[in-house]
Amino acid sequence: MSIVRAAEVVVLLCTVYIACGLAFAPFFAWRGVGHIDPAARSTGLGFRLIILPGVAVLWPVLLRRWLAGRQAPSESNAHRDAVAARPRQASG
Repeated sequence: MSIVRAAEVVVLLCTVYIACGLAFAPFFAWRGVGHIDPAARSTGLGFRLIILPGVAVLWPVLLRRWLAGRQAPSESNAHRDAVAARPRQASG
């Protein structure tokens, strides 16, 4: 396989990847974003337009999460872990 042919294959694969992302992005922005992120359910058109480029690039990850029905992962850091480990005090 020549370098030119290899480059043509890479360009074709990138084109197919982006075409799939561009086809997926409007559907995900319209319906899917609210399924994986509850905070995005009440967002307007502006937010959905802003996320379109990112959705087009990250479409395999977002599609997998949407089909699996998983919510957005919760952040885990030292502060949250310390607060969760602390016993609750009665307010009064």
